[in-house]
Amino acid sequence: MLAENEPDVERRPIELALSGVTKVYPGVVALADVDLAIRGGEVVGLIGENGAGKSTLMKVLGGTISPDGGTLSIDGERLSALTPAEATARGIAFVHQELNPFTNLDVAGNVLLGRERLSGPFRFLDRAAMAREVEPILTMLGTRFGPHDSVTDLSLADQQLLEIARALSMNARLVILDEPTSSLTLSETQRLLDVIRQLRDQGVAVLFISHRLSEVEKIADRVVVLRDGRNAGDLAAGEIEKDLLVRMMIGRDLRQFYDKHDHAAKASVLEIRGCATAAYPDKRVDLDVRAGEILGLAGLVGAGRTELALAVFGVDVRVDGEVMLNGEPLPANSVAVSIARGLCLVPEDRKEQGLFLDFPISENIALPSLPRLSKRGFVDRAAETDLAGRSRDRLSIKAAALTRAVAELSGGNQQKVVLAKWLAMNPKVVIFDEPTRGIDVGAKAEVYRLMQDLAGEGVGILMISSDMEEVVGVSDRVAVMCRGEIAGILGADEITEEAVLRLAVG
Repeated sequence: MLAENEPDVERRPIELALSGVTKVYPGVVALADVDLAIRGGEVVGLIGENGAGKSTLMKVLGGTISPDGGTLSIDGERLSALTPAEATARGIAFVHQELNPFTNLDVAGNVLLGRERLSGPFRFLDRAAMAREVEPILTMLGTRFGPHDSVTDLSLADQQLLEIARALSMNARLVILDEPTSSLTLSETQRLLDVIRQLRDQGVAVLFISHRLSEVEKIADRVVVLRDGRNAGDLAAGEIEKDLLVRMMIGRDLRQFYDKHDHAAKASVLEIRGCATAAYPDKRVDLDVRAGEILGLAGLVGAGRTELALAVFGVDVRVDGEVMLNGEPLPANSVAVSIARGLCLVPEDRKEQGLFLDFPISENIALPSLPRLSKRGFVDRAAETDLAGRSRDRLSIKAAALTRAVAELSGGNQQKVVLAKWLAMNPKVVIFDEPTRGIDVGAKAEVYRLMQDLAGEGVGILMISSDMEEVVGVSDRVAVMCRGEIAGILGADEITEEAVLRLAVG
């Protein structure tokens, strides 16, 4: 039996068109005369830099905001706006980038939230019926978890698949995927792309939003590009090519992104000897990072790269081994000593591990520098503001005021705030863990430029990345991990995607 609020979702393929959609906020034109069309049985890629208008357009489709101008047409019916309930009833489902599962419910409870199956005269939850309904969806997605599993036990990648399962359970006619692969492994990404193809073959329309242009190339039948709140162009399947997409998005050539400099690498500044982590206690890692170089650390997800970085920095337990910074040993499990001596870590999950989202930009930037910004136990606010202002100018952080909460910034600008707080410490070595995950191509170019500048100043850079093009395009040398140990190190003239992958798979 269905819950009373079960939406009456139509099964026929959707025909949706937005025409001349405009949305203006005080002082900001978020959308200006934007057109978008999608029909059942096709995958449309939607790309653009952060701030290009993608999120606003999605809110219009989801009914959470009303446009100031333009029209929507669904199955030939012209509408000025939608409400969230109307969007759901017409078969529009979202899979958002930010994951917010209900951890007090099991998988089936999350998938069928608001549409629970009830039975008996007292209309109790029919958990068995819910599990039977959810099981085929999980099987299609190839998940490692079942309908009765606790959400608290799921990884980020599994939570992403859970959100996709929820959308599929609604028999949606249009599924909007916002950065759906940002937390997935290579195999999970491939499985998701296969699922998207299945949905397309079943007549479902898919709007695929991603900063990973290689995935857009693989999956999209058409691509719509937004730039500064306007249509920058459309490409059909045969025209979709990464370099062209980048030029349409930001007006620059892809080759300008990497602009690799010749660095005069010096002596080793960070030496890792016989290091073992809790993830791979029986494996030992030897690695050197030289002053003035960018050393890429590649490998498949689960190879132990992040665990190594956390153990070197002092966040996680170092089971065995020694870490030397400028020839002096770093004590295990002491982040404070690492920072004081010039070792910094830009973490993979900036929101959970790198920022206080509710704090102002200025306080986030100044946080590691508080000892030198304080007098008699009180923070010198003028000095704090001065430091934050210089950091904002250096990194081109786009914010109306330094007093704004970091949560209000785009992903790229949040990443710049994380970088700014460490650069204010004049580091000797910076570990970047997935430095461009979830940020647009324009912000990526700025991060690459910053890494090149730091290496040029003699800073040692250890860059962990799952983006093969990034590893090849940025690194002076590449160390490849496989199952907790270094499988090989490639010199500048040996770095190719094929060589990296060969080592990564063992």
